[in-house]
Amino acid sequence: MTTAAASILGLLNKRRAVRGYTEQPVEEQDIRTLLQAAVTAPNDRLREPWHFYVIQGEAKVRYEAAAEAFLTERFPTKPHLVEETMKAVKGVPLVIVVTADVIPGDDPSSRDNEYAAACAIYGMWLTAEEMGLGLVWRTRGVGLVHDGRMHEFIGSPENRKVVGTLFIGHPAEPAKPTSRTPYEEKTTWL
Repeated sequence: MTTAAASILGLLNKRRAVRGYTEQPVEEQDIRTLLQAAVTAPNDRLREPWHFYVIQGEAKVRYEAAAEAFLTERFPTKPHLVEETMKAVKGVPLVIVVTADVIPGDDPSSRDNEYAAACAIYGMWLTAEEMGLGLVWRTRGVGLVHDGRMHEFIGSPENRKVVGTLFIGHPAEPAKPTSRTPYEEKTTWL
């Protein structure tokens, strides 16, 4: 195995979802580096079907309010769950929402665009890991991915689908290793 391949595989094996962050803000240059990594993702016919909404500062306060409203409606009898979840939302210094272009009447291309946006997210995740930042990709719940309020909040046109909400910051503690099923158990050689 070449040194480069070992380095990339090491980074892939080290990457984990980070859910706890310090109060230290993410520097603007680091945000720009993450976005640069995202736009290198493979994408069908070079459509570059992604868009990124960077949420911090005053916008983050508004995002927190939208997330709390969503959670309160979703879990009206579980205020403790809402409170605990909101600690995670309020504890993250940076949120980036990633959307993919929807092509009316062309479901296959629209799905390809979602896959490309997912690749862009993963590129950001690996770059965050390499930079010493933590990231978690939220696709439900406080990510508001499936809630119309997110589109309204970010001002996204109707022809974009939210693929994920990324919580990013400096990890409060090292990520715990997780075990994975060996590829041999998930591979069929034909």
